[in-house]
Amino acid sequence: MKLITAIVKPFKLDDVREALSDIGIAGVTVTEVKGFGRQRGHTELYRGAEYVVDFLPKVKLEIAVSEEQLDSALDAIVSAANTNKIGDGKIFVTNLEKVIRIRTGETGNEAL
Repeated sequence: MKLITAIVKPFKLDDVREALSDIGIAGVTVTEVKGFGRQRGHTELYRGAEYVVDFLPKVKLEIAVSEEQLDSALDAIVSAANTNKIGDGKIFVTNLEKVIRIRTGETGNEAL
């Protein structure tokens, strides 16, 4: 089992959710986060004063998938979140040692 952590632009959230739903992945945890990468933030003008926005709003998605679903889930996220512009985001894949569904006590792939 794998845990996919994807950081994407907020306006791409619905596209990514739909793409994952289309391939049969129903469970996604979403967190609003802020951060920066190569784009290093930007400057904005507010009431005549210029200020620097160091951290840009992003959305973090966490998706637990089986080994068999991994490649299709990654393809779905990349195609749905891609705008071909800097700041599109990153995807991290980590191993999950154990998953337990609290309600039923199911473990492993059955708990997903």
